[in-house]
Amino acid sequence: MLDFTLPAAEFARDLIGARLLVGGVGGTIVETEAYDDQDPASHSFKGPGRRNASMFGPVGRAYVYRSHGLHWCLNLVCGPSAGQAVLIRALAPEAGIEAMRGRRGLDAMEALCSGPGKLCQALGVTAELDGAAVSEPPFSLTPAAGPRAVVAGPRIGISRGIETPWRFGLAGSPFLSRRFPGA
Repeated sequence: MLDFTLPAAEFARDLIGARLLVGGVGGTIVETEAYDDQDPASHSFKGPGRRNASMFGPVGRAYVYRSHGLHWCLNLVCGPSAGQAVLIRALAPEAGIEAMRGRRGLDAMEALCSGPGKLCQALGVTAELDGAAVSEPPFSLTPAAGPRAVVAGPRIGISRGIETPWRFGLAGSPFLSRRFPGA
């Protein structure tokens, strides 16, 4: 059982190897990033607002936002206190491959879900899922089946808090958005 009350960095590590489906489409989570309200890179850093309200709601909910006005991003709200979430950066496609290919307009398996925007496009995640419980349809989230080799490093695509090593990935996965330094 996944523990949504863990601090974001611990929960982000625990999500590696978990299976995430949205409407029956998805696969194994291979890359995550953690954020909390003390982190200058986090949407919750300046407190609650209309855009980030889901981050301050109950744990176990989706926080979906549009990045740079272009791509949807899916986060899972977690933590012992409000304002914590984990960005789902990449997954290994396993279920609903044809739906993913159709939504993404390409065939290459490694490129279907290798980044948060790509992942949301492939899974059909939009703002309609913001605030939805991930324990209920259309979501299905299953913990990792066993031990897995997890690597950690600095987050990417941010301008503040870059040095915080809260990006986690499945060692050796070909489905990562970007390789980990030294891995």
